[in-house]
Amino acid sequence: MAPNFWGDMPEEEYYASQGVKNSKSHFQTPNGKIFTQSFLPLNDTKIKATVFMTHGYGSDSGWLFQKICINYATWGYAVFAADLLGHGRSEGLHGYLGDVDKVAATSLSYFVSVRKSEEFKDLPAFLFGESMGGMITMIMYFQSEPGLWTGLIFSAPLFVIPQAMIPSKVHLFAYGLLFGLADTWAAMPDNKMVGKAIKDLDKLKIIAGNPRRYSGKPRVGTMREVVRVTNYIQENFNKVTAPFLTCHGTSDGVTCYTGSEMLYEKASSVDKTIKLYEGMYHSLIQGEPDENANLVLGDMRAWIDERVQRYGPKCDT
Repeated sequence: MAPNFWGDMPEEEYYASQGVKNSKSHFQTPNGKIFTQSFLPLNDTKIKATVFMTHGYGSDSGWLFQKICINYATWGYAVFAADLLGHGRSEGLHGYLGDVDKVAATSLSYFVSVRKSEEFKDLPAFLFGESMGGMITMIMYFQSEPGLWTGLIFSAPLFVIPQAMIPSKVHLFAYGLLFGLADTWAAMPDNKMVGKAIKDLDKLKIIAGNPRRYSGKPRVGTMREVVRVTNYIQENFNKVTAPFLTCHGTSDGVTCYTGSEMLYEKASSVDKTIKLYEGMYHSLIQGEPDENANLVLGDMRAWIDERVQRYGPKCDT
């Protein structure tokens, strides 16, 4: 099997062919070491802003998720991404999110270190989260000091769990009686999430081939936390004041588009935008046919370019 979805081409050559330069490293935190990546425009394009990206459940910052990172970099953005604890090449039990607040704080510590670095501290900065990464991005935002982020971008964020995906209260209660012993067990029904997320069957095969993807059943503690955190976010939408864009497909079977609607209705932000895509599935960029994915990317690019103009440095340098 090829080491990357594009085949055997050396990574440096592939990234150069896409117009970006990629770097990889590990970042040590009190909660464990996380794998991080950066994607920068290859030419001498002036960096417009920084974007800090968080992938979804079972995924990682590489494989197909990086296509989002690459697109933003080609638009003139410095993109930074991290594998969540328990995901990809970061430390932690694979597929386990027993404490979402800790998981969010761990990625946030890396993002803030870059955001406040001498090279980037004066640029606008955006948080981006896809799917469960949208849920974790929202927790990062709540954990951040006021005014740290210029804006938020969500792709099919997990704010509301579809009825068919909600874990059984009986299961959670029964496992809870084991006083945490079952927390790491891969014992919850998975309801074939990947099939519900991807419309393009060729792309589904590629995504399923990710050697770093967690493909086991959801762990008990992960589902317990998803239920807790989505409820918490729904109760605190009014605390969102940053400009944001949230994008969702109306045929999403993994996260409810009503979550994006609730955010739009309840957030205190003056500048807020929602884009609903009729008939699109969960994975708006990696899993839809190219014409659909390009429509979403076009909307994201228009939104972020406009916010950089609106909220970025006001003087020409």
